Amino acid sequence: MFNEIGQKYLSPFTPFSLYPRASDRAAWEALDAQWKKETIRQGEAYLNYDYPSLSATDFMAFSRTGNRVLYEDKTFGKRHALSALVLAECVEDKGRFLDDIINGIISICEESAWQLPAHNSYMRDTPQLLLPDVTAPIMDLFSCETGAVLAAAYYLLAARLDEICPLIGKRIMHELEQRIFTPYLNCHFWWMGNGKDPMNNWTIWCTQNTLLCFFLMDTPAELRYEVLKKACQSTDYFLDEYGEDGCCDEGAQYYRHAGLCLFNTMELLNAVTGNSFVHLYQEPKIRNIAAYILNVHIEDKYYVNFADCSPIAGRCSAREFLFAKRVGNENMAAFAAADFLAGLDTTLLLPTENSMYYRLQNGFTVSEIRQYASSHTAAAAHSDLYYASVGLLIARDDTLCLAVKAGDNGDSHNHNDTGSVTVYKNGSPLLIDVGVESYTKKTFSSRRYEIWTMQSRYHNLPTVNGVMQQDGEQFQARDVSHLLSDSLCEIEMDIAPAYPPEAGLTYYRRKASLIKGEEIVITDSFAFASDARGQEIILSFMTYEKPVLTETADSGDKDLTFSIGELGSLQVTGGSLVEIEAIPITDARLQTAWEHEVYRILVKAQENEVAVHLS
Repeated sequence: MFNEIGQKYLSPFTPFSLYPRASDRAAWEALDAQWKKETIRQGEAYLNYDYPSLSATDFMAFSRTGNRVLYEDKTFGKRHALSALVLAECVEDKGRFLDDIINGIISICEESAWQLPAHNSYMRDTPQLLLPDVTAPIMDLFSCETGAVLAAAYYLLAARLDEICPLIGKRIMHELEQRIFTPYLNCHFWWMGNGKDPMNNWTIWCTQNTLLCFFLMDTPAELRYEVLKKACQSTDYFLDEYGEDGCCDEGAQYYRHAGLCLFNTMELLNAVTGNSFVHLYQEPKIRNIAAYILNVHIEDKYYVNFADCSPIAGRCSAREFLFAKRVGNENMAAFAAADFLAGLDTTLLLPTENSMYYRLQNGFTVSEIRQYASSHTAAAAHSDLYYASVGLLIARDDTLCLAVKAGDNGDSHNHNDTGSVTVYKNGSPLLIDVGVESYTKKTFSSRRYEIWTMQSRYHNLPTVNGVMQQDGEQFQARDVSHLLSDSLCEIEMDIAPAYPPEAGLTYYRRKASLIKGEEIVITDSFAFASDARGQEIILSFMTYEKPVLTETADSGDKDLTFSIGELGSLQVTGGSLVEIEAIPITDARLQTAWEHEVYRILVKAQENEVAVHLS
């Protein structure tokens, strides 16, 4: 798709002009008044900012203790400060932010490495080196993003910086040549793709930022042709990972680093090639990738989540809106505009965003977003759908939202969650997927599935004879079928293959149904092999609101009714209560989604069929 165009492109490149430099005063003065005021206020918060030093022991902490936060807080903080200062200077144009900008540029240029300690290796899935090798820079997500921050700073303020000292721009170019340009064109990092190994968000995220480095700076045309070809090839490798339906198997949060980085890659390629790629916006796969974020949205701040994704995946920025416009999806554009305005405290300035370019896009789009939202006031429509490429069913009525994941346990950022169900009622979580804790060294290691949030026993799934699901593509759902209609949406599958042989299952069929206007019903039926070492099924139900057992039938305690806070009820037929467990939420990342403890209801199956009713 992209590679065919890139290999044949021979025309001169068009100078980058998607967004104006600070010297174009008319363009900057015409921007949204609130954005300009808040941008200056944010820049003022970083006046006389003391850019922290990054010590060798800070870098080594990851390998020694597994702590990522110590180093990342410092390095991200420096980039947040520089981005805020640069944009404030672009708005105000009085020079009072320039010294702090120069300090930031030089401080970042003097860092020994731009890659994170967690990414300090030359081969995929190999142990990280204790310290960086400055003679062989590594291109990871954040080295590429750092290069793009410096390139954007110089692109916007080149005239002002050159007037003070031409060596500033020369220093930026030197560092980009050493850390980005030379390794990109002469080395192979796994995320670039080879047509064989699986890719993920790294591929397009790094490609986007590498393109920004090359095309925001004054680079030779012969290098740009090489970059264009390589970037187009990587983009095709990235797209090969997607089904035609456009489902992101990494979840809604990673859509922002996958689908939206694809959008910016396309925008950059079009900007410098006279729109040679613009027709690709009408390709069904591209249109489907764009729409994913709307399709997995539930209500307000909540999203369908699985894998390393939080149920609160973040508000839309300008990028979702612009992508929707490009593919002609008015429903998604209305959603993105409304969601952006609903979260202005976090979306207007993107204060925790490392990318200066995304902040720049916001500034030059917010007025259009306001205008669009004022003329498109109807709530965005959500459709029932089934993503066959991942095995994800999402169905809704006026009250309930059901999401069920089939597929396998070999996804990027995988959790062992094949067959798991989430349920929302009136836009609030009834049955939940907890999400993921703060990343540590353990998160992306052979010990990943020791982490409780990754395990099937902490999803809405059975534990069989004490055995949980196992990770790997071969641990999957089979015989999957689904139905979508105006009155009934359901999915049925056998999840026995998601468990290792020692579970002793012959089959474990799960059917989840949304009977519209009534309830959600989950029906599990199972059988054990003749040589199974046991026949115990313990079902887990994860809730956010406190469950209270309100009723037990007289017939052998095989019928249970729980109230889930004030939100709804959960009825189980064919099981007995083991316990209700409160799980404290102490991790900082999980606390962004869950303000108090979550709960796990454990029910032991007493029959070969268990039915669960949620309403």
